[in-house]
This record gives sequence, structure tokens and C-alpha cells, in this order.
Amino acid sequence: MTWRIISDSACDLKATDIECEKVGFTTIPFVFTIGDKEYIDSEDLIPSVMLDYMESTSASSYSACPSPEAWANEFMKADNCIAITISSNLSGCYNSARLGMESVLASHPQKNIYVLDSLSTGPECAMCIFALKKWIEAGLEFDEIINKAEALLANTHTAFALCSFDNLVKSGRMNKLVGFVAKTLGMWGVGSASDLGTIQIKGKARGHSKAINIITDYMTDCKFNGGSVIISHCYNPEISLKLKNAILSKWPATSIMMLETRGLDSYYAERKGIIVGFM
Repeated sequence: MTWRIISDSACDLKATDIECEKVGFTTIPFVFTIGDKEYIDSEDLIPSVMLDYMESTSASSYSACPSPEAWANEFMKADNCIAITISSNLSGCYNSARLGMESVLASHPQKNIYVLDSLSTGPECAMCIFALKKWIEAGLEFDEIINKAEALLANTHTAFALCSFDNLVKSGRMNKLVGFVAKTLGMWGVGSASDLGTIQIKGKARGHSKAINIITDYMTDCKFNGGSVIISHCYNPEISLKLKNAILSKWPATSIMMLETRGLDSYYAERKGIIVGFM
């Protein structure tokens, strides 16, 4: 029986991050249209090129999720397929993946296919993908893996700190007033993913030190006790490292991985944005 893990490009991972003979892994790209230019969130996209153009133009922009056909093509490549998507309350990607799954199962009912709704993005998706790989390698059954994955996602949390909310506001994913205040006052907006996978603001901070404190306070509120953390950043390694050190100072045994945001999370988090997944 062959296995495959499929994610949209919001996971911030690349194929080389999940190297395993027993498990295939791939990501399906989002597509961004900025004015008259189109950017495909493939593994070779350089997000800074997209951001440079986006910041230089007043042209409108939008993102498009992978089609059901793109998902169906990947589901045809293995006997057991597990997909994970960005929150269904932030994108139509989950519904698209479900449609792809249903079309494949209609003609190939013997396949095992499941689509996980992360109710988050980036780091939380990546944490689940690493766990899926571990469970598959350990020889767990398909249904057991799905149950464990759903439980993991229910107990994983996401926080973020952003300097700009332009694209989140333009796309209707965030209140316009919050975005305006953060940008005009030169502040960081710090927030989290709600239980429904929507964006909620935890506080506004003048300076990165205060933003880091809000994040670690939120981690404490979530009863974090030194488990696993993934930090995705959009061209902000310096502040990401300070956040890492702040986490380690409170929870020294924490396992922390650093990732660079791919196109989708770079588009919405924008330059200097930081997203944190923890469990």
C-alpha cells in the first residue's frame, strides 16, 4: 500500500522537508494575481520578488486556491492519501480538496482519502505533516492516523505578529479599522487563530519586544508547557530568533523549528510578519 501526504502551499514546507521512502509528499500551489502579473506559489517562487512588485504598485491583487482537479490528480498517485489545507474559514481550499476527493472516490472507491481542515495555516499545518509522516512510518492504520491527526489539530495553536494587514483587510479576512490603526501608528498587530479558524486580535504592540511578550503570554494562556514550536517568518530572522530565545527562556525543553514563509503566507503576513504554531 502506497502513502501520500498532500498540502496546499500554505504549509510553508517543500518536498525536501519530508524525505521518506515510504511516504510521498507534495504541495499544490496557490496562485496570486497582482495587477497584470501572475505568481504561482511553486517551490521555486522567490517571495521577495512578489512582495517587491506588490509593494511598488497600487494595482489590486488576489489569491486563488488550487482547483479540485489539481487535488484529484494527486489523490490518484497513492492508495492512502491524507491532505491538509489552510483553514476553511480563510480560503476555499478545503472545499476544493473535498471536491477532488469525492470525484476520485466515485471512480476508485477502494482508495483511502481524507482531507484535514487545519483551521489554521503555515506552522500548524507543518506540525501535522511531520506527525503524519511519523505515524505512517510507525505502521499505524489509516483510520488511527486520521483520528490522531484530528486530535493533534484540536490541541495545536497558532499566533502571529504582523506589521501590515493590507492584504488581510483587502481580502475581507480582517477588520479594516484594525489594519488602519496598526499601519498608521507603526505598531505590530498580534493575534491568533480562533477555534473556528478565523483571525482574532490579541493586542497591539509598539515594538517587537512587546509583541513577543503578547505571544508568550498567549502561549501561557493556552497552557503551553514546553512541547513543540514552529516559527515561520517573512524575511525576519532577527525577530524570529528573539522570539525563539524568549520561548526557550520560559520553557527550556521546547523543540523549535524555524521556517521561511512561502508565497501564500508571505502574501498575507507581508514583510516582517511572523506566524507561530505550538503544541
